[in-house]
Amino acid sequence: MVYALSKEGAFSRDFGLCNQMRRAAVSIMSNIAEGFESRTQRLFIEFLGRARGSAGELRSQAYVALDAGYIHQSQFTQLFDLCQKCSRQITGFMAYLKTYPDQNRLREDEGDYRID
Repeated sequence: MVYALSKEGAFSRDFGLCNQMRRAAVSIMSNIAEGFESRTQRLFIEFLGRARGSAGELRSQAYVALDAGYIHQSQFTQLFDLCQKCSRQITGFMAYLKTYPDQNRLREDEGDYRID
């Protein structure tokens, strides 16, 4: 959604805000993925905290985009609500993982995906 909104009109020419919002959006999923691949629950929770922080950052930047007239109220509301939902889900997942703080991460062996 962020990429679609930020590629139009004056928004696309505000390189600072455009780039910052895109990086925050990508940071959410990147930190979740990196945390998932970590060795311990503690590290996973740490990365989830960073992802939640990026969701908060993106919510804040949505206000700037709205105030600058880059997005309409309906677009702001949709983006803000998605970020809030993401933050709530991450918070819930972090709470769940904290019930098993010293749990080692379960790993399955890598498969062989070669095609002969």
